[in-house]
Amino acid sequence: MVLHFGRATNVFMKTLPFVLLRIAVGLGLGLFTVLYFGAVVWIGTSLLDAGTISGWIAGIGLLIAVGLFVGAWRLVSKYLLYLVKAGHIAVVVHVIETGDAPDDQLTYGTEQVKDRFAEASVLFAVDKLVKAVLEEFNRSVVSVADRLGAVPSLEKLVRLVGKAIAVAVSYVDEAILAYGFTEDAADDPWQSAKEGVLLYGENWKPILGSTMLIVIGLYAAAAVLFLALTPIASVLAGLSPAFEVAGWVVVAGLTLTVYAGVLKPWVKTVVITTFLLESADGDRRPDDAMADRIARRSEAFQELASRAGGERATEEQPASDLETTPEASAP
Repeated sequence: MVLHFGRATNVFMKTLPFVLLRIAVGLGLGLFTVLYFGAVVWIGTSLLDAGTISGWIAGIGLLIAVGLFVGAWRLVSKYLLYLVKAGHIAVVVHVIETGDAPDDQLTYGTEQVKDRFAEASVLFAVDKLVKAVLEEFNRSVVSVADRLGAVPSLEKLVRLVGKAIAVAVSYVDEAILAYGFTEDAADDPWQSAKEGVLLYGENWKPILGSTMLIVIGLYAAAAVLFLALTPIASVLAGLSPAFEVAGWVVVAGLTLTVYAGVLKPWVKTVVITTFLLESADGDRRPDDAMADRIARRSEAFQELASRAGGERATEEQPASDLETTPEASAP
């Protein structure tokens, strides 16, 4: 599978309004993160310097502050960021299929999400089930690799492969979600999700391999960006220890903003573009054998199939049958 970097970058630039919206959201969250933890650190260090609290009390307070932040972040991610992301995906698909961006991208993306998914809860449910299918399907890759783990020198490599696959799934599931916005997709979101999963099953090796490759590049770019921003912390370190801590918070916040607002959306655009263009080269009609094959390995796919127009999911084979069936030994 060829990664369509040029085409994807062109698509990414044409969806600039959504890109800017995601950057704005990222900047807002980044600024909030900096101010929040900056205030937490300042209050904590001030109280410690004054002798008002002890170190272990400060540690407990920090844990509570982190817990509150994580809870708020999950809430915002689930309702705000997810809907923005889905709208962006809809616009990306439109540009891929037509070559042009809608006049009002924000309105178009919002309407597409509402048309495809009656409620936000349906969108969350479909995506959650697709992720479960991919995890179960790709687990066989890890299980095959685990056999190599018996060799001590390969144990770390096997663990790394397993983690890389888990990370790649978070990108592939959005490509499958993107398929639901194409002209060929069924109107029923469950059916379109099933079709997308089957397309992945037909081409899982190049899709998963290329996704893992580009994700590694993403992390490398984020690391380079972080290192490039470290002089900010070094400059502030000369003022006081508190400013040094604040400097590192600023560096982390800026890195996360660029990572979440620019790098990650671009990588996902590459994955989506590649998935849709490569699958378009075929007939986009996976046979029943592929559906049966995935259903034998994934209970989540059986549930997805049952929700897709009330189709009857394929019964799962006994474990002994899976071990002796050649096609079940690896995806």
